[in-house]
Amino acid sequence: MKLKNTLKIGICVVLTLCICVVAVFSVVNRVNQYFDVKEAAALMAAFSVMPDAQLTVEETEKPTVMEKSKRIASESETQAKEKDIKDNSTHKNEKKYPIQETNISTGQIEHNGFYIKNTTSYDMDIDALLSSELPFDFKDTREAQVLIVHTHTCESYMDFDEGYYYESFYPRTTNNDLNVCAVGDAIAKGLKEKGIGVIHAKEQHDNPSYNGAYDRSYDTIMKYMDKYKEIKVVLDIHRDSMTADDMTRYKPTFTYKGQKGAQIMIMTGRDDGDGDFPTWEDNLKFALKLHSTCEQKYPGMTRPLYFGDFTYNMNVNSGSLLIEVGTDANTLDEAVLSGKLLSNALAEVLQNG
Repeated sequence: MKLKNTLKIGICVVLTLCICVVAVFSVVNRVNQYFDVKEAAALMAAFSVMPDAQLTVEETEKPTVMEKSKRIASESETQAKEKDIKDNSTHKNEKKYPIQETNISTGQIEHNGFYIKNTTSYDMDIDALLSSELPFDFKDTREAQVLIVHTHTCESYMDFDEGYYYESFYPRTTNNDLNVCAVGDAIAKGLKEKGIGVIHAKEQHDNPSYNGAYDRSYDTIMKYMDKYKEIKVVLDIHRDSMTADDMTRYKPTFTYKGQKGAQIMIMTGRDDGDGDFPTWEDNLKFALKLHSTCEQKYPGMTRPLYFGDFTYNMNVNSGSLLIEVGTDANTLDEAVLSGKLLSNALAEVLQNG
């Protein structure tokens, strides 16, 4: 009996020791795993705050994820878009819609080769308006007398000219090298080359909100006019959009010396009854002179001059116009060419009276 009890106790002790060994091994293993994870986390945290100077030579020779991101970000949007165009896989399974090229050269009123769209009740004497002097005193000086602004600054253009666009096409960008500011740059450069002082305001009045853009651009105009007292001309440069029900977009173009340009539309308004637009007839004189000169120098460049019961901040002085340069179906190159040609016509009007 004693022997049996002794054996039972021995077996229990052995089993207990085995269980203890297994438990200890398991705990040690868990602890090791825990410290492995903690060490990895600590290393990652240390790497994230480590200054570049502490990286080894081998590490600096290999581009990091951050360096790759910076490299991609440093590429211009134009280059990126060109790559995107060549690699159609980006637009795989996307719908394409047509772009229809056109030349808009007819309106309600035809006068010596150019056209006018008059939606007001005002019966204009075009010859008398054209023969009158400029409504402002333009001086032969490099002092800033022209202000270029963009109420809808982020309006942009097509990247390529293939007769179609993808359904994901979004004709707005905050990159001022690719939106209507690029057209403003072309106008400003052309005027400066002819000795005319220019201020080009590139504030983005439609970013981040489209609503209230005209209020914000009005404040910008007044800011510059208060600072530069000799400003006589204010040009608000936009781009238009014409899309049919079947999603066809229209691009108005003309050709000059074998190059394709975007047609422009000059807009000028009339007092709509509020009495806060006393210079509207002076603006109309200026608009007609510029419109006529553009068409004489570059036949087909202009769409009909649009004269209507609206203000659009053109009540700031007697030389304010809104000009639509192309549509969202025109390319940026076409719009920039038109900006350059527009500067030539404007310089001629200002310097010759």
